[in-house]
Amino acid sequence: MSDNLKSGVTRPCRYDPEINRTYWELARHYGVAVIPARSGKPQDKAKVEQAVQMIQRWVLAPLRHERFTHVGQLNEAMAPLLQAVNDRPLRVLGISRRALFERVEQTALQALPETPYEVADWLRRKVGPDYHVEVERHYYSVPYTLVGKQLEVRVTSRVVEFFERDRRVASHARSFMPGRHTTCAEHMPPAHRAYAAWTPERIRSWVGRTGPEARRMAEEIMASRLHPQQGFRACLGLIRLGKSYGTDRLEAACRRALAAGATSYRSVASILKNGLDRQELEPPAEDRRVEHENVRGAEYYGQGEAPC
Repeated sequence: MSDNLKSGVTRPCRYDPEINRTYWELARHYGVAVIPARSGKPQDKAKVEQAVQMIQRWVLAPLRHERFTHVGQLNEAMAPLLQAVNDRPLRVLGISRRALFERVEQTALQALPETPYEVADWLRRKVGPDYHVEVERHYYSVPYTLVGKQLEVRVTSRVVEFFERDRRVASHARSFMPGRHTTCAEHMPPAHRAYAAWTPERIRSWVGRTGPEARRMAEEIMASRLHPQQGFRACLGLIRLGKSYGTDRLEAACRRALAAGATSYRSVASILKNGLDRQELEPPAEDRRVEHENVRGAEYYGQGEAPC
C-alpha cells in the first residue's frame, strides 16, 4: 500500500489509478505491486503510520541528544535499539516482530533480480517526416511507416527505446552527440535503403562498365564536389545517357568533355544532344613560333636595346 504521492500516482482514482511509468517499472522489476491508498482516507495506511511513530519513539528519540560525524556512527548507535524493538513481544499476538517475520514472511521472500534497477525517463515525441525522432538534441530512426505518429520514448543512461501502444518498435544505444543522427537501415524506405548502400567505389564500378572515359568522368564529378555523395546522381545520369545514346557515343562525349575541362553531367548531355561526339576531336594546339618581320622575338630584348 503506497501513499497517493504526485510523483508516484499520475492520475488518482479510487478504482483504477494511473501509476507513474517509472514508479511502475521499479515495482515490476522487483516483483511488487503498487496499490495507492484512497485520497483523503488515512485509515488505509494506519499500520504504516503507526510503525513510523514507533521507530521515532523507540529508536530516534533516545538518540536525539547525540552528535554523529558520519553515517557509520549513526548506524552503530541505532542497531541495538532497532534489535530491541524487533525482539519485544507484541501485546496481542504474544510473539516478537522478528519471530513473526521468520514464521510468515521470510519464506515468501524472493531473490533480488540479477541486475539492479536502472532509472528511466519517459517522454512523448512525434516522428518527423524523415522518420527520425529528436531526443535531447540527437536524432534516432524509427520505422518509416510511423511518420507523423506519437511515440512513447524510454530513455536510460545507455539505451533509447521507442514504443507504440506498449509495443517496442525501435531501440538504439544512447548517443550524447548533439545534432547527429543514429539511423538503422531496416527503418528506411526501400529507395533510401538502396541509396544508403551506394559508395564512391561502387559508383565507379557501375560507370566503369561503360568504359574508361566514363569512369574518369565519374571520378572527376565526385572529386569536384565537397562530398562525393553529392555527385552520385550525376554519375547515375551518365549511366542513363549510355542507355539512351549507346556506350560508344557516351565514351566519345566523355572524352570530349574531359578534354575541354567540362566535368559535369550537363556538359556530357549537351555534347550528345548536339551530336558533337561524332565530330573529330582536334588535337591540342602546339606551341609554334610565328615568323614575321614585325615580331622581334626574345633574342631582341636580350641584347639590351630599348624597343621602339
